[in-house]
This record gives sequence, structure tokens and C-alpha cells, in this order.
Amino acid sequence: MARDEALSVTVDEVVFQSEDGRFSVLNTTAERDERRVVLVGDLGAVAPGETLQVRGRFEQHAQYGERFQVETFTPVTPRTREGIKRYLGSGLVDGIGPALAERLVHKFGDRTLEVITTQSSRLREVSGIGPKKAAAIAEAVRSRAAEAEALSYLQGLGLGPALSKRLRRQYGADTVRVLRDDPYLAAEQVAGVGFLTADRIGRAHGYEPDDPRRAAGAALHLVGRAADEGHVFVRVSELIDAARGLGVPEVALKEAVDVLSARGLLVTDDDAVYAPTLHRAEVTAARRLIGLRKARRPPAGAERAIAAAVSAELSTDQRRAVEASFEHGLFVVTGGPGTGKTTAVRALVAAHRKLGRRVLLCAPTGRAAKRLSEATSAPAQTIHRLLEFNPATGAFQRDAGEPLEADVVLVDEASMLDLWLGDSLLAAIPPTCTLALVGDADQLPPVGPGPLLRELLDSEICPVIRLGQVFRQAQRSAIVRAAHDILHGRRPSATAPGERGEGDLFVIRASDPELIGRRLIDSLERMRAAYGLDPKRDVQVLSPMRKGALGTQRLNELLQQALNPAPDRPPGRLSRGDKIMQLRNDYDREVFNGDLGEVLDAAPESAIIDMSGRRVAYDRDALDSLALAYASTIHKVQGSEFPAIVVVLHATHFVMLSRALIYTAITRAKRLAVIIGEERALMRAIGNNPQHRTNSRLKARLHAELAAGQHAPDRTPR
Repeated sequence: MARDEALSVTVDEVVFQSEDGRFSVLNTTAERDERRVVLVGDLGAVAPGETLQVRGRFEQHAQYGERFQVETFTPVTPRTREGIKRYLGSGLVDGIGPALAERLVHKFGDRTLEVITTQSSRLREVSGIGPKKAAAIAEAVRSRAAEAEALSYLQGLGLGPALSKRLRRQYGADTVRVLRDDPYLAAEQVAGVGFLTADRIGRAHGYEPDDPRRAAGAALHLVGRAADEGHVFVRVSELIDAARGLGVPEVALKEAVDVLSARGLLVTDDDAVYAPTLHRAEVTAARRLIGLRKARRPPAGAERAIAAAVSAELSTDQRRAVEASFEHGLFVVTGGPGTGKTTAVRALVAAHRKLGRRVLLCAPTGRAAKRLSEATSAPAQTIHRLLEFNPATGAFQRDAGEPLEADVVLVDEASMLDLWLGDSLLAAIPPTCTLALVGDADQLPPVGPGPLLRELLDSEICPVIRLGQVFRQAQRSAIVRAAHDILHGRRPSATAPGERGEGDLFVIRASDPELIGRRLIDSLERMRAAYGLDPKRDVQVLSPMRKGALGTQRLNELLQQALNPAPDRPPGRLSRGDKIMQLRNDYDREVFNGDLGEVLDAAPESAIIDMSGRRVAYDRDALDSLALAYASTIHKVQGSEFPAIVVVLHATHFVMLSRALIYTAITRAKRLAVIIGEERALMRAIGNNPQHRTNSRLKARLHAELAAGQHAPDRTPR
């Protein structure tokens, strides 16, 4: 592997620069030995004549030869007459071309830049420069010098070009001052600047461990980190312990929490510390759920509609689910694979349609919404789309002021519903509407803070229909049987040789990561031969983790090379034919978190993606929302279903392995599931069944709201 090097170079020519400035190719001359060096990377608006201090490594490109891949760079003001002349005449400074640059340097020599920035009135001594032009030239050169100073300062702190640019965009000419005065402010305001980065800057400027600014930054960081781990709040004792690990004394931490609470940046509630948005969501979600839970009077003709929609094949519990949608304002339908949740939902929708009632169907992800629509033959949307999310404002158009127009709102895959999104949905549901939550409570909790479905089930404040009967057709599926075995802590039984059925399961044992990789590739080819499954289109490879020898990053590199080989392609770079996943909602392009697609065309700063038959163009700014998707984490495919899945399990995944994780993975498969890896990793996952206890008080608030409501008159609309 090439080692990192530091070079000082003078820019001779800008060969290429993308429109957004994130990728450049420069011809330069090294100061040390005057050899030609080609720089490539994120170099911003660099101009000929500039001197750069760069750090990176030399790489050999098959087509273009040796190039220096820049990791960080710092502009340095030109010092020689020739350098200054080329710098000023490069077009970087409006109003100065090569001829005028020649006259300026002829007049002022190697002091030209000093004269421009400190004695700009003297520029009028050069023919062709009047007062306005002299002022404009001075302002342009000062601005460029300030930018170079800021970049030098930022990269001297170890910040990369991309993060340095974001800070410059946020604070402009005040960047250096802001970071010196309070770097922890940037952790609140600039994406990509976390507490650890801000702390590195603060410590470099001599901030003491108990500095109030550092303590405040630590408190916000720890509350945010807890939310990332699924917690709605942090107990004060937990916050003190975690802050101590960052070197923040208890007294300083408590004082910081008090100050931040007074500023409205944190909320303290007894012994709990919340982010304000989560505290508000927890309080209002409890109130709204209790407001919906009251009994409904079924409309005229409900019994006939139910009778027409419910067939003799439905179980008693499935029928109860349909009846509950007419009798209650809030209820839950839960059950594992093969228990008929989809059939119950289909009958529920049909019964309400018989009466001409408005039913809105939604799910947390695009793929889950698409499955719901296919299962019911009715339109279904993501919750974000249903609530008309406005990316410009970051808010939903539909809320209490402009509620949804519906008699029933049904949410599928409700186990993925976190507190913030759940409360946003509740805000838009009118008081006369019924909310039906459908989900499998045994799956992984939501990625966001607050497991709303689990808290609601534990509270027992509304009817819950638990579908437990596995139907005969589903019993023939080894996948369904395996899922229920896992739930009961048993090792799943694989499909017996010669007994292929409607949902097969196979376990392939291997322990060495390289051997697991080879068996993974072999399995994909066998799936093609035996089942007619396309490895890219029909099979989803899953891993518990992103990093490591068998994490999704490494698996994607391996699978990309096997399934879509391309010579001289850097690892992980997109190319035509690649399978990709959208990582976050993009409402402008109408693509959503978890959507899968195929690359039709790719360049370093753009791509065209086939998203379910639609051609979607991505520019450089949007490319970071795409990732290779031959392999995905199990969390990322919650709510999705595939013809086949392959789960890779290994001892290196131990920290992530749990019963809910392997259960969620297996239940993503429809026709075929394959587990490849170590037996002890599989058994660790099955045997590890922690109670997913997150810091949340929704259950307690529901009980408090219910108790308070029992003493108030019932004003529920009938």
C-alpha cells in the first residue's frame, strides 16, 4: 500500500474541475525537485500560480499513469514574481488578466500582493486601474487570502477539505473567529462536526476540561448520542457518568444542563434530560393516543359490510381485527410470519370500501408501502408522503391545522415507527378517524428514538389483536417454521435434501472470512441454477454490521467484483450495472430511504439510476445518498421483502447478534433463505434475547393521561 506523503507544489494548469469544485485534476510542479506532479481530488477553486501544501499518496492509474491523490491541502500565497503574475492573471481575481497582472508585477515586484491588500490606492499608479477597480481588486485578493488562511487553519487542525468547506459555507469570513471562540457551537450547527471534532479544536486552543462551553457541548453530544441509540431521554445519573468518561466534571456538567435548559436547548423533567423535540413528541403523542382510543359507534351497514368482506377462511382473530376497525379509534394487529396479517388487512380495507369509507394506507418506508399496496390492491404511501413533507421547511404540511381526510388510517410495519414520526402522524389524524397499527412486535425496534408500538403494547391502553395461528399453507414454508423456532429460542431446521417447498432454508457452515466469501459467491450461482434467481435482482445479502471483514462495506466490494466486474475500477466506485440503495429520502427526485436501483451510467461526479423503471439523475451533491446494495445491514431492510436472502454470520458480529436481528433477517425472505457462517454465531443470535429497554416514558404518560381523562367528561364525537 502506498504511504502518505507531504508535498509543496505550484499549480501550473487546471486540467479539469467539476462544477461543484469537488473533483479537480491539476498539473503542478513540485518545489523540492521541480518534477511534474498530477494532483487529483477535492481541491476547491485552486488557480494557476498558487502554491499548495498537499498531503496524500501517489497512485498508479491504468489509463492516466501516476497521479497524486490529495487527502488534505493548504493554499499558500505565491512568493515569487512569476508565481504572483500567474496567480493574478489566472482569472481568479475579476478584472485582472495576464496583461494587467504583468504591469502590476512590473510596478511592485514581489511586494505586489502586499501592496494590493494594504495600500490599494497605489494600484492607480498602474495604467488602466481607476478607484473602483483598485477597490474591487483589493477586496478580491483579501477575500482569497482570508479563504486561504481559513483553510490553512482548518486543515492544520486535521479537518479534511469537505468539512472545511462546510464550515466556510456556514460561517464565511468569521470561520476562524467562531471556532476559536466556541468550537462546540459548530457541533450543533454544522453537519459532520460532532463533539469529538469540536473537542479536538477546543483542546488545541487550550480549553480546560471544565470549560462551560466544553461542558455544554458534551451535554448536547451525549443527549444526541442517546437518541441515536434509540433512547428518548438520558437520566441525569447516566449523563454524569458518560460526561465523566469525556473528562467533564460533574459540577460543570450540571451547570451546563441548567444553562442549556434555560436557553431551550434541553428539557429537564424530574431525573430525565431530553432534546426539546423528543420531550414535546412524547408528551403530545401520549395525549393524542388517549384521545383516539375511545370507542366508536359503528356506522349503519357495518355488519353487512363485514359479512361481505370476511370469508369463511378467516380465523376468529382476523375477523376481530376487521370488527375492531369499526368499533375502536385505536387498535393494534400483531403477529409473526404466516399468521395472516396481510389477509386481515385486505378484509379490513374491503369492508370499509363497501360503505364508501375513506381508508388511507401507509408504511414507514417506500418498499413497505409498495408491498402493502400490492397486497391490498389499494394505494399506499410512505408516512412522509402521506403527511406531505416539505424538504424546504423540514416540516409536514399535514398536521392538526390541516388534518388528513380519512375515516381509517392504517400503518403497516408499525414496529419501525419511532416516537417523532409517530407523533407527527398522530397530529394529522382527526378525532373522528380510526388508527390501525399493524406490525410484528418481535422484529427489531425502530432505528429512531422511541419504540412507539412496543410502548403502546406494554401500556395495554387499547385493544390488541394477536394473530398466533400459523395457517396450513404457511406451515409448508421452512422459512416460516424457522422464524417461529427462532422466536422460541430453538435452532431452525433446514430444508431436507430433496424436499424443496414454498420457502426453503439452508445453513452453510464456515468460519474463515475468506472461505465464507467464497461460499457466498458459490451460493449465489447455485441459486441461479437451482431456483432461477438472479443474484442482483432477486437476492439480498445481509450482514449485521457495516464494517469489518464480513461487514457490508467489504461484502459489497467482493460482490461488486463478482457480479459486475470492471477493470481498473476503484473499490466501491459506482459503475454501470451496479445494484444501489438510496440512503435517505429525496423528495425532489421522488426516491426514498431503502429504495433499490441499478446504475445505468456513472461518472466521478454524476450518475443515472434506474429506480423501478424511472431514470433518475444524480449530481455530485446527491451521490453521497447512494451506496452499493449487493449487501445491506439487516436494519436497513426492515419492512422489505425479497425472493431470497443470504445472511452472513460470524464471531466478529457478536456485539450485534440478537434473536430479534436474526428473526428480522429470516423473515425478509419469501422463497429462499440461506445462512452462511459460524454455528456459534447463529446460536449466539438465537440465544441472545435482551429486552429492548430504551429510555422512554410514553407508557407512563399514557397511563397518566388515561387517569386524568377518566375524571373528565367524554366529548368523543360519535
